[in-house]
Amino acid sequence: MGAAEHTIVGGIDSIVAILNAVDRSTEKHILESLDEDNGELADEIRSRMFVFEDIVKLSNQAVQRVLKEVENSELAIALKGATKEVSALIFNNISKRLQDMIKEDMEFMGPVRVRDVEENQQKIVNIIRRLEDAGEIIISRGAEDEVIV
Repeated sequence: MGAAEHTIVGGIDSIVAILNAVDRSTEKHILESLDEDNGELADEIRSRMFVFEDIVKLSNQAVQRVLKEVENSELAIALKGATKEVSALIFNNISKRLQDMIKEDMEFMGPVRVRDVEENQQKIVNIIRRLEDAGEIIISRGAEDEVIV
């Protein structure tokens, strides 16, 4: 008898990668349908779709629009666990005075629990999703996005 090779494919990470590559209307349709069948799974997929580190995919204008909705204290905590790229993008889109204030806040707050950092990062991600749903910002979803000029 022959030996068979088995490969496990699929799972939440696969569907997240697929949904991140499709247009917004297809994504919404799939998630709404999934919500009806398995709301818990749909919520898990949503939480993994756009993560805090994906902020680097936003335009400078979009970042500035998002930051108008974010409290400085929440931003300071969120940036404690941010990558250098995310921090640089955010700091490049705020005034020098605000940069100094946030950096000072980060320095004086000392160590912060990872849970608090992730919670504040998720608040910012939720703002991004809300603004995208309202059509106020556009999240780049790869080279196939249609650009309206």
